[in-house]
Amino acid sequence: MGTIVQRRRSNGSIGYTAQIRLKRDGALVHTEAQTFGKKALATEWLRRRESELDQQRARGEPLGVRHTLKELIDWYIAEVKASANWGRTKEADLNRLRGYPIAAKRVANLAVADYLQHAAERRDEGAGPATVGNDFIWIGQILKSARSALGIPINLTKLDDARHELRSRKVIQKSKQRDRRISSAEEQKLLEHFRSRDGRADIPMADIMQFALASARRQEEITRLRRNDLVPEKGIAWLDDVKHPRQKIGNRRSFRMPPAAWEIIHRQTAVNNFVFPYNPKSIGAAFTRACRLLGIKDLRFHDLRHEATSRLFERGHSIQEVAQFTLHESWATLKRYTHLKPEDVPDR
Repeated sequence: MGTIVQRRRSNGSIGYTAQIRLKRDGALVHTEAQTFGKKALATEWLRRRESELDQQRARGEPLGVRHTLKELIDWYIAEVKASANWGRTKEADLNRLRGYPIAAKRVANLAVADYLQHAAERRDEGAGPATVGNDFIWIGQILKSARSALGIPINLTKLDDARHELRSRKVIQKSKQRDRRISSAEEQKLLEHFRSRDGRADIPMADIMQFALASARRQEEITRLRRNDLVPEKGIAWLDDVKHPRQKIGNRRSFRMPPAAWEIIHRQTAVNNFVFPYNPKSIGAAFTRACRLLGIKDLRFHDLRHEATSRLFERGHSIQEVAQFTLHESWATLKRYTHLKPEDVPDR
């Protein structure tokens, strides 16, 4: 019923992961795992948990009733991540959740007060309403998945009641829409800074910044753009796994690029099949450092996508035309990135 797998940790040490997977009629109904520094400890944990599970079944209790939230987070990461393929933010949030007091509680015993206490602890740490709200989004997804996949009798009404109360107190809220646009002076300062260092740096930040402003691409998309997906005679390029609210993996889309973006592409040295073969995290870090050095406040690399989208509208493109550049699925989503000034709306 259980297995022990030896793995080498990131620090070079050896760990022993004991995992239990129970199936009923061919379907997975329960899984849990723990990692130890010694094989003997992993073996002892496996023996004890198998005995406890056998006793649960003998009493007629549904498996998983004694699970803590932390155990379900571990199960969720192990079982759901491969197919869901979520991003870095969700991964970091889930790992952080594992360390809070609420994670040590059994899911069958979670009450409204437990959720309210977790929200209070997060606010005491300085987390904002949107950040706290994300915790409850992830908790809800974990509990719903565990209830459906593992058959654990979880009372989701208590979570709903807690979220309703927290929203009424404005402890949790949706994230505020950013309307930050880069000014001409800020753009010039950043470009001058990057040009002064790009001859010595590994990443041509001036070109990448200008490409982002011309193409409206996210930093991860810029680094995934491949040369064999460029179609210059049509003025388009193809991109795999484009961000989508429901299906990102396999979402291959073509998008329009203006002449300014093509000029930047043509002057890049071909190292491999990627136009910009750099780490997106390094691009974001370089941009943040430059803003800090130049005294530019509250400007993120992703704001360049906002700026590029707004400039497309200012040049007179329609909603449908702008969507061919940005690949937004709907006007409701696209308008979040559009921050026109009244004086910049063109006359018709």
